[in-house]
Amino acid sequence: MDDVIEKRAMKNAIQFRISPQFILVGLAIGIVAYLTLLPLLMLIYGSLQSGQPGAPADFTLKNYLTLLGKWRLVPAFLNSLIFSFGASFLTFAGGLYLAWMTERTNVPWKGVLYAMVLVPMVVPGLLTTVGWIILFSRRTGIVNLIATQYLGLEQPLEINNMLGMIWVLGVDQIPLAFLLLAAALRSMDPSLEEAAMVAGSGIVRTTLRITLRVLLPAILAVWMITFVRAIENFEVPALIGMPAGILVFSTEVYLATKTTPTDFGLASTFGIVYLAITAVGIFLYLRLTAMSERFATITGKGYRPSPINLGRWRVPLAALNILFCFVVFFLPILIVVWSSFLPFYMPPSAKAVASLTLDNYTRLWEFPLIQRAMWNSFVLGVSSSTITMLLTAIMAWIIVRTSWRGKGLLDFMAFSPIAVPGLVMGIAILWLYLVAPVPVYGTLWILLIAYVTKYLPYGMRACSSSMLQIKKELEEASEVSGASWPRTFSRVILPLLAPGFVAGWVFVVTHSFRELATSIMLYRSGTEVISVVLFELWETGQYPQLSALGMILVAILIVISLMARAIGGRFSIQQV
Repeated sequence: MDDVIEKRAMKNAIQFRISPQFILVGLAIGIVAYLTLLPLLMLIYGSLQSGQPGAPADFTLKNYLTLLGKWRLVPAFLNSLIFSFGASFLTFAGGLYLAWMTERTNVPWKGVLYAMVLVPMVVPGLLTTVGWIILFSRRTGIVNLIATQYLGLEQPLEINNMLGMIWVLGVDQIPLAFLLLAAALRSMDPSLEEAAMVAGSGIVRTTLRITLRVLLPAILAVWMITFVRAIENFEVPALIGMPAGILVFSTEVYLATKTTPTDFGLASTFGIVYLAITAVGIFLYLRLTAMSERFATITGKGYRPSPINLGRWRVPLAALNILFCFVVFFLPILIVVWSSFLPFYMPPSAKAVASLTLDNYTRLWEFPLIQRAMWNSFVLGVSSSTITMLLTAIMAWIIVRTSWRGKGLLDFMAFSPIAVPGLVMGIAILWLYLVAPVPVYGTLWILLIAYVTKYLPYGMRACSSSMLQIKKELEEASEVSGASWPRTFSRVILPLLAPGFVAGWVFVVTHSFRELATSIMLYRSGTEVISVVLFELWETGQYPQLSALGMILVAILIVISLMARAIGGRFSIQQV
């Protein structure tokens, strides 16, 4: 009898091991490990090599000694810290002010303010940076024309310096900080502030002594994530910093790959140091986010926030807020739009209006490069977002639904790419596919692999949050009815995951169209994408064509977002 029971148990174990469920789970774990761990191991391997990828070489510390010996590490490190601290502080200050105004005061026109903050988020950072450069042009920039002709300044204002870099990236990230801080302010019980106001504390004192202290963990978490995004930013240091000789980690890594012959070893070494700094920032961000639970003020008691009455300052402050948003968010975009209709840039005037033309838009389609880049971006955007979301949906089911050992490691591996700057990821993937016998180098496949790896963390979070809302008995009912796990997953789980799935898909597809740092490391002739073409147009000084192509990209992103929002609305069912 015991032998029969033992044989049945072994048979059931064998059937489980070869079941479709087990195969899919094992395949998902293998794919994630391949995408995330192997490139980083190759990056470390490359930094210790004396030769080029794929060529005979010895293990050596020469690259690290060269990095220290040429005294390039310290200036890049200091510049990166100054740039990141300055930009993140400006982002935090602007985001906190706008969030406090909309969530804690009775300022009018809040809907307009929300729209003015959120709409520019669809614009790629490269276009915003170009807009600020045009505005600060020494001879024809609107800002310098006003400064020299109306404000009496003898010398025009310069943007190609550290202050210019901090300003451009700092204001560009304000919408992100605004969203995060507005959510924190909205979920905070305002009774503490009201008690302070009743006790005679003023608005400023209450904000500094009560609001900011309660929100301290959330504030630090927001500051840290904006700091990490600043330190890995490439567009602003490349367009503003490099012409002025101000090099940070991202531009040092980029320049190391542009030497002849390409110094992959030095680039990998820079990438290791660069990765270590961003990894520390992400670790601190996760710790601060977890700490914020200790400061929770929402309980089972209901509360109705009482906005702070600004009195006679309501309308003036509302007008000031809208003016501020127009200047920092819309003015750079509008100047790019204006430039896209001119044969060459001219400040607004009657002569410039007479020169307006659609030639920049019509001539774009005469270039095979741009047509190819459009098609490549479309293929990569749709395929990478679909693959990413399907893969993360399976991983989310493993992590949320099962109690298997190793699922924590799977979650960590899926989240780890968020700490890898785009340029570093590009170098790591280059090393891997220049050494490994996988024929994807110089093809769209290598970009597809990079995009899927880069956006795994975002797809994972979207699917995991939706999976937590789905009751397990729905799957159990399907299995009791005789449905296999693949059928249950495709007919029950995926439809219920649709809101989170669509949201993640939209995020990935829109950001893949905008992605530059990784693409510029991996593209070759024939695999250009829109962001790379925009960067090349900038390098060759074709600003009107750049502006026209940039506006087409923005239009594409807006259409995708609106279509996905409509599709997502159809699937916005009440999760049970």
